Amino acid sequence: MNNLPSSGACDCHVHIVGPASQYPQVADRSYTADLASIETLRTLGRPMGVTRFVLVQPSFYGMDNTCVLDTLDALEGNGRGVVVVDPLAFSSKQIEEYGRRRVCGVRVNFYSKFNPLASAGVGEVLRRFMAILPRAGWHIEIIANLDTVIDAEAAIRSSTLPIILDHYGVPGSASPESALGRKLLDLLRLPHMWMKVSAPYRVGAAEPTATVPPAHWLAALTAAAPDRCVWGSDWPHPPSRGDQKDKNATLPYRNIDYRRLLTDFLQALSDPALAERILVSNPARLYGFGAAQSLAV
Repeated sequence: MNNLPSSGACDCHVHIVGPASQYPQVADRSYTADLASIETLRTLGRPMGVTRFVLVQPSFYGMDNTCVLDTLDALEGNGRGVVVVDPLAFSSKQIEEYGRRRVCGVRVNFYSKFNPLASAGVGEVLRRFMAILPRAGWHIEIIANLDTVIDAEAAIRSSTLPIILDHYGVPGSASPESALGRKLLDLLRLPHMWMKVSAPYRVGAAEPTATVPPAHWLAALTAAAPDRCVWGSDWPHPPSRGDQKDKNATLPYRNIDYRRLLTDFLQALSDPALAERILVSNPARLYGFGAAQSLAV
């Protein structure tokens, strides 16, 4: 099955990188990211029916979300943002302002080298965000290895906000049948849990430029939560972690064709209706696109 979805398809995980003179990258980064403009991304997505984008704050911008906010302004109603902030310093005034500019989520990043919240632990960070974020229209996005996610299981289960896991849950070598895999699927069956079936090259021993989804994980995740899976490209496809050794080196992005990435995903799905849900209706509910309402637990 490789039919493109109807209009309104959403790429739910992208990063935009602006000129360093305007958007400086943090000193403690793993590498220097090259330009990746929203104009280029829209040109790639348009022929595929992808016209909506969720901008996720990358680690090399730290807690300076200016690039995300400026790009959201340019996208108007076709963009949503996920930012990185300190829950102890994120004021109600900032929450209101960010929401007005179409930010709807905060990212908890325990995967990248730069993590100013590492000392608190995932569970404590989640609890801090639950205490300050509005219940309607906001969510928490987690990127972390699967064992780190499972360590925070109690906090995740008790969340009063929707929680999204990045990149198939970053399962590493775990299979859906393994002990960790079964725990992940149990979590995903909770009504407030969502999964990004994104970046197949980040799953297990996949090739660095893999575009074909991991079949066993795709089948298990979409069976557990067909109405709470969304697709993302991870554009512009950051370099492999093993290559990120010099913060001053501008590394090339992975050489991945956007059309092939999406068509391989569609081909891996057995049901056109499921593809429509993952690319159109699920993200419309979660991110509040169009007439759909934002998800509330």
